[in-house]
Amino acid sequence: MSTLETALRSIRDDGRKALAIYLMAGVVPNWLDHVAAAADGGADLVEIGAPFSDPIMDGVVIQQAATKALEAGTTLVSALAELSTRSLGIPQVLMTYANVLHRQGWEPISAALQNAAITGVILPDLPPEESRDIDPILLAHDLAPIRIFAPSTSPQRAHIIATHCHGFAYAAASMSVTGKAQGVGLAQQVCSVIRETSDLPVYVGIGISSPQDAAAAIQFADGAIVGSALVRQIMNGGTPDETRQLVAALRSAIDAASK
Repeated sequence: MSTLETALRSIRDDGRKALAIYLMAGVVPNWLDHVAAAADGGADLVEIGAPFSDPIMDGVVIQQAATKALEAGTTLVSALAELSTRSLGIPQVLMTYANVLHRQGWEPISAALQNAAITGVILPDLPPEESRDIDPILLAHDLAPIRIFAPSTSPQRAHIIATHCHGFAYAAASMSVTGKAQGVGLAQQVCSVIRETSDLPVYVGIGISSPQDAAAAIQFADGAIVGSALVRQIMNGGTPDETRQLVAALRSAIDAASK
């Protein structure tokens, strides 16, 4: 079992609901201070976005953040170099697109990710059928390949995806890009389909943008994922302390709803 999955199962076994936060690497010069602030605010997991010019899952906010990061010269390699200078105390996973890793070579980039304390990868454009030669490389470097389950995912398809999913199962609440949908949508349905075929922790994302959304999501999931709301705040000039405050509000809402 991967380090990530062990940590997230431990959170669930302790009876806690998890909070996962997404942040774009390089979106502002002090982006790592925001990552550290999210950890201080009570996040259990941080997803680090590596900027890519042609995303398929990301809405306007994350696209703008990626463009800003790329214009600042941020690359996956530079982001990992910066991450290597910090110890956050919570698991970190990478969210980006397959070409970003493929162009570096799967073996060397997997080693670099492991050296930067990354414990999982989310690649929305890499289906299980295309990752059969890649997953063993990732797993050999203690990198959990995390898969996304959509509202349109049938029970049969969910079984295939779950077979190749590690760390946690990402339940998309809506058939939407990031930052566009609002609320829990069809998350309960997606979580139910996942649980029929997998015992992995299930986290809900895509549409979770407020403490109220997070509190609603954990009624049928093991955790909530918040990204665009926080990235928007940072791009609008939010400080690391404001990041900590927003994460703390999300944490408080989840904890209150878990009682």
